[in-house]
Amino acid sequence: MTREQQSVLLATFVSAFLGPFMGSALNLAIPLIGRELEAPAVALSWILTTYLVASAAFLLPFGRLGDLWGRKRVFVVGAVVQTACSLGCALATSIEGLVAWRVLQGIGASMLFATGFAIVVDAFPPRYRGRILGLVTAAVYSGLSMGPVVGGVLTYQLGWRSIFWLNAGLSLVVVVAAVVGLRDGRRAAEGSRYDWVGAVLYTGSLAAFIGGLSTIEAWPWASWMTAFGGAGLLSFVVVELRVSHPLLDLRLFRHPLFAFSNVAALIHYSATFAVTFLVSLYLQTVKGLDPQSAGLVLLAQPVVMALLSPLAGRLSDRIEPRLVASTGMLVSLGGIVSLLVLDEGSGVPRVAVCLAVLGVGFGLFSSPNSNAVMSAVPRRHYGIGSATLATMRVVGQALSMALVALIMAHLMGAASLGSESVDAFLDVHHSAFLLFAVLCAVGFLASLARGRVVRDE
Repeated sequence: MTREQQSVLLATFVSAFLGPFMGSALNLAIPLIGRELEAPAVALSWILTTYLVASAAFLLPFGRLGDLWGRKRVFVVGAVVQTACSLGCALATSIEGLVAWRVLQGIGASMLFATGFAIVVDAFPPRYRGRILGLVTAAVYSGLSMGPVVGGVLTYQLGWRSIFWLNAGLSLVVVVAAVVGLRDGRRAAEGSRYDWVGAVLYTGSLAAFIGGLSTIEAWPWASWMTAFGGAGLLSFVVVELRVSHPLLDLRLFRHPLFAFSNVAALIHYSATFAVTFLVSLYLQTVKGLDPQSAGLVLLAQPVVMALLSPLAGRLSDRIEPRLVASTGMLVSLGGIVSLLVLDEGSGVPRVAVCLAVLGVGFGLFSSPNSNAVMSAVPRRHYGIGSATLATMRVVGQALSMALVALIMAHLMGAASLGSESVDAFLDVHHSAFLLFAVLCAVGFLASLARGRVVRDE
């Protein structure tokens, strides 16, 4: 491995680690943030939601900008923004200021997400693509694994601001590794024009759609915002089909491998991302565990995912990725069904086993599916391929949480979580996992429908 490849792997590994680490660590810090900043529950939820919405809305525009302006430039700017915004979050004195910094942090993260996969794929020969993507995917799951433990310790010992200080330090490592070790390279789409109309339409519409959907029960006018966002996304498709240099080349979706792999990713994240949130509430509300004990049980899923992802990535270099990823989707369906049937009398070890099964499914699905997506696009479209895949992931995560919020608002109303609301929460739990099981079944069919990967050297 060359020095440049080592720098690429370090920068992309750490950047892939930071997003899920921050999200899982902040879950444990939310109550303390609320007490210190005297913030209501709705405002606290936006600490997490606004980051996801901003990340999803800016992914494609920055992916295309990376193809035109240079992926290293976009990646480095994103790392700098992440560092600065982490410092801003650490120094925030109000909930409004913290949420504003989180929006900007999400925009910086979208620059990293949009170009990271493309940079690492471009730096290594195709025959190593699966194993390298497996390592980067393992970084994501390592972040998920370490977040609850490290976040809990930091919050308890040093306060919630220490999480952002740590994130700022690690982001600075990414900046240095990227500036020193990454080469500029040629611009993959040099000579093309940037589709500013498509970028504005896409970013505004997606932000309106996801933001409106997540607040539709709390704010009556949010339904109009959701409808406006949906109409805007349809308009975006029409515009992209007519412009000569589109933000997203929809002709890529004519390739079954690219189209169905992205659809499978969207469905899989929509069906699995909110699992940790629901099971955490189940363990604390129904089983009566404290947050620290619940966090240890929740480790079963991400630890298995982190261990299995590199092996699955390497396996997808030798076996058709469609088969590996589809097997993972089917195992995920089994994990979702096993969680669906949990009740008040289910034992905690059983919950850990169910999460481990889901971890196996996720580990088998993710890196082979990423391999299939990046194998379906030509080199000049690596940036937009990477951004599209990342968009499917982040949009799926946001939709997963939005669906749970809708179900919870419908079945529990304004009730608070506690021993008096166990039955109502179990109704939410069963309804959400039933919906997730249906989504996984549809995702399995989409995964099987993709074509075969054409191997190149």
